[in-house]
Amino acid sequence: MIGKGKLDRGLAIDELNQTIDINELRDETSLKRSPSTIQTNEQILKSFFEVVRSGNKPELAETFMTKEVKAHQMNSESMVTIIRSPKNYADHIKEMLEVWGNFKIEIQELLSHNQKVYVRWKQIGMHIAEYEGYPPTNKEVIEIGSAIYRLENQKIVEYWIQVDRLGVIEQIKRNQK
Repeated sequence: MIGKGKLDRGLAIDELNQTIDINELRDETSLKRSPSTIQTNEQILKSFFEVVRSGNKPELAETFMTKEVKAHQMNSESMVTIIRSPKNYADHIKEMLEVWGNFKIEIQELLSHNQKVYVRWKQIGMHIAEYEGYPPTNKEVIEIGSAIYRLENQKIVEYWIQVDRLGVIEQIKRNQK
């Protein structure tokens, strides 16, 4: 149901103000034009999570990201900023698929203000490859994370990310018993 400028999950508005289903945009040709057809930063981030961050089509990161994105990794032990390209980001997601299998990601909260969109998610995967020196347990691991994404011209240009890495490690330790 559409109301007050908001759309249900998986819907967007095209150039003719017609409702379109994001699931129908899964082929590469349609996705290359999707950010320009989506009207709000919130909708762009939802689509980014559904298509790229989910691991469904990480190779389409360039559809949602500028050529260089500042990625602020906010870990309590150190704060690091790296520059990610869409290809580098896609490779990062592919590495996650190697460790966690075909994980499921669910947006639990999404808030936007001006150019920034806050997303909190829950990711559930199977620990199928070595992670941080821990051998695979072939058991479920849940990651809780959040990020603030800054967009310009309907593309991600910068983000600040926090992930409960300690919680992931504790689950792996428990799963090894």
